Amino acid sequence: MTGERMSSPAPQSVTLSWKGENVAVSSVDRVLPPQPDEPARAEVMSAGAANSRASLPIGALQALARAAVDPASVAIMLQPTPQQPAGLLLEENVEGATLRTFNTRFWLSELLPGIQPRTGMEVMEVPDPHVTGTTEGGQPCAVVHYRYKNLQHLKDHVWQTVHSTLALNSYAVSILSRKVTRPLITHPVEFTFEDGTEPFHALVVRDGNTRLGSAWAVLAGPEAEAADAANLMVESLFGKTTGSSVADSRSLAERLAAVREKWRQTLTGEFQRAMLEPEPDARGVQIAQTFVVPAQVAVGVEGHPGHLLAPEDVFDDAMRSILASVHVEFKAWDPAAQNVEVATRALKRVIQLGDAPVEKESLQVVYGLAMGRTLPEDLPREYGDDRLPGTALWRGVQLIHALTRPELYERLKEQSKIIKGGSRMSAKGFAELLGPIIDLPWRSAKKAVAKQARNAWGNGGVLTRDVLKEWEPVLTDDFTTLVKSAVAGDVNARCTLAVAGGISLIADKLLTRNVGSALMAPKEKGGVPFRSDVHLVVEDLSARDNELGIWTLALAANRFRSDALPENAQSVRQFVRRGWQDDESRAYIHFKVALEQPDKVARDENGVPVPLLEWDVVWAADQDRASKAYVEHRARLAPTPAPSPSAGKDAEEGLLGTREDSSAGKAAWSAPEPWSPSADGSGDEVSSGRRAAECRRALRGGLSSARVALDGLTEIDRMASSWPPVIESDEFGSLRQSLLELQTDLENLRRNIQGEDPAVAADGEDEEEG
Repeated sequence: MTGERMSSPAPQSVTLSWKGENVAVSSVDRVLPPQPDEPARAEVMSAGAANSRASLPIGALQALARAAVDPASVAIMLQPTPQQPAGLLLEENVEGATLRTFNTRFWLSELLPGIQPRTGMEVMEVPDPHVTGTTEGGQPCAVVHYRYKNLQHLKDHVWQTVHSTLALNSYAVSILSRKVTRPLITHPVEFTFEDGTEPFHALVVRDGNTRLGSAWAVLAGPEAEAADAANLMVESLFGKTTGSSVADSRSLAERLAAVREKWRQTLTGEFQRAMLEPEPDARGVQIAQTFVVPAQVAVGVEGHPGHLLAPEDVFDDAMRSILASVHVEFKAWDPAAQNVEVATRALKRVIQLGDAPVEKESLQVVYGLAMGRTLPEDLPREYGDDRLPGTALWRGVQLIHALTRPELYERLKEQSKIIKGGSRMSAKGFAELLGPIIDLPWRSAKKAVAKQARNAWGNGGVLTRDVLKEWEPVLTDDFTTLVKSAVAGDVNARCTLAVAGGISLIADKLLTRNVGSALMAPKEKGGVPFRSDVHLVVEDLSARDNELGIWTLALAANRFRSDALPENAQSVRQFVRRGWQDDESRAYIHFKVALEQPDKVARDENGVPVPLLEWDVVWAADQDRASKAYVEHRARLAPTPAPSPSAGKDAEEGLLGTREDSSAGKAAWSAPEPWSPSADGSGDEVSSGRRAAECRRALRGGLSSARVALDGLTEIDRMASSWPPVIESDEFGSLRQSLLELQTDLENLRRNIQGEDPAVAADGEDEEEG
């Protein structure tokens, strides 16, 4: 083997074209590493089993041996000696644990993308697997369980992760030029399945998924899109393998390994043909630059004594600490991902310090809830109380209550401040950390308003002054039963409604961080009668003497659903476009409160329930302030006479927008008649007037078809998740440019016919979103 490598042709430099750009490839290998034999892989398993500091089960060692380009060197690093019980493993101390790792090279085709907070905070169509740690003999292992529904769920998740990563960023040009130069951070994972499919071990990338995906993008070629690279990866890793039983006796891990090794052999043959000429062609360069990648792999973990983190959480938590130290403090993830990392790491630190007067078991339950490892339906079992409803909303209530207890709150703020590197942590800053933790169960269903909801959490969320003091949740599956006690001043009932109702209103975009443009805007466009921080609105709604506000919270909590978005979370324009009136049987709507009604639901003159809007929520928080603000506003609108102070009810019903506006909007959005092509034929035999009429019909027909297509994309985007996007960024730019060019040409035609008429030019302006 050594002689073969020494006699290999020297690397050479070439220049290639990639997506219209000339890329200087500094060094292209003329040969690929040979496939190792089974005895070399067996050495890895023997050395790993003998190393007490490498806490890996046999399946993980087999995955490591299959993935290594040079198993013999891996066996040397793992082999313990009397002087070096850990072999040549590197040690890295993190919070509460010591990780043991080594650096080597892996086959690209043996690495799967792992779960990261950056992608985990996105709204994905394919859900993440359930993640749990592993132990052996009560001690933590350097392996994590990923539990999928079935093998197809895994394939779809891998496709989605690579596609969404490449849609955000790609290092393809850099990798084509210089290969992957910075090691990927990896570790073994045991993939298990709910449908009974046989589990198997493989290596996953925890940091470096963009580099991993970009390598597959290089292999896919310059003309490939992100979806093509994702397709190539899934086909190469899994082939046609299914989770069902097969005739041969091989395990699922062995069948998948055979698929990948056969793919590498095929790629090697393609590479050798590409290297027959003195100048390597583009395909050969793409293979040479991506066939293997450098990686740092974690193979052992040891929890530090005196810390309270559960053994099954030690390894995954240690890996998250490494990633967060890079992506929170150096190469930042998006704010939501950072907030989850900061909050959960702060909670972990409090657990490890062990100075909070809270039982270890209770903290572990809270940690499991915050991380999403404990599902809402498991709440009664985890809390040992069958009265506790196992719902997503009650998960949020329990989390808010636990994380804001005085004995934890200040400690969590202090640790969060240290992690973020700031000088102080306010209640608003802490509420912002909680937003992407609370919305985990409904993040996909309510993704259309997730940004506004997280902004509302950053504006204080539900952290009222009473919520931050001593109180206990009142368990119920009907929040209206708490109204009487809350109105009478029961702090437990009031805080339970403040948290449950506040979460509901924020998640459904009925309580937002209102900005200047919302003040006194029409209520159907998101207007509010006065400006106030979100937590202050919740505080006023839950005040003991505010019956209207307390009923608003109770009914919002009762109607809340975690699997859908209510119709009144949208604007009037969206109501008209989506035809919500035609779907009332399935409608999920919050209704305005009327205390005089037996069911407390306001109705119009026809007896139809009135949808709740943010104007109504803010009005209910402080009716006197809202009425006074509206009267003063009307007084400034000359020449309209100001209503008298007694006209509070009239004021509340104001700023609805006009019926004419509504009907005009509906008419403006009505679809044109379909175009029927003329059978007269075209050409020079017909008059210019008739040809112009045909062209106008063609234009209207094309615009009508475009409208239908755009509506379809919009509907898919509303119902689906963030990834995959319905239009990728590159394609979006070209489509937008085509529309702008069409608009410009139409405007030029108008000017030729009508001259410069600014009144006509203003016709096409979009209305401002509320």
